[in-house]
Amino acid sequence: MSHVNLIESTQTTPDRAAVLAEIQQAFGTVPNMFRAVVNSPAALKSMWGSFCALDKGTLGAKLGEQIAVAIANRNRCEYCLAAHTVLGQNAGSTATEMAAAQAGQSGDAKTAAALTFVLKVVEQRAHVNKADVTRLRDAGFGDEQIVEIMAHVALNLFTNYVNVAFDVPVDFPKVALK
Repeated sequence: MSHVNLIESTQTTPDRAAVLAEIQQAFGTVPNMFRAVVNSPAALKSMWGSFCALDKGTLGAKLGEQIAVAIANRNRCEYCLAAHTVLGQNAGSTATEMAAAQAGQSGDAKTAAALTFVLKVVEQRAHVNKADVTRLRDAGFGDEQIVEIMAHVALNLFTNYVNVAFDVPVDFPKVALK
């Protein structure tokens, strides 16, 4: 049971309902995470705005979802792991690729470099060094993509913390943490 109310679109203010309608259109449903976050219009707009902005970024949905499952697994966020595994497969990843990403691994060197970097950022609370960033450059990422990778980290920490702290019920097919 969630530690905060899970609000339905019909039980909230028109401005909040409008954002939930966008989410409904994007997902075909309003996932429980957004039903929890809608308690704060500012938090909802921040989270949804970040999802929308990064969706138009340069990394692509597949890598974004691989980053998300790696971070979710590291933070033991069952909600995000389940949601982003589904979203990753919808973005073109295989189940094998998503399972590898969950463990911070990939057969693709560029993806592996990104996953190694994001997990170091999470584990060391952003205390990375020039060599870490250089490894991303050597893998083929430019500054725009490197900063965008950090934006994915920030968004995923936000969603992981919301779901873990508030015990949001998972409404996607469950995936076992590694």
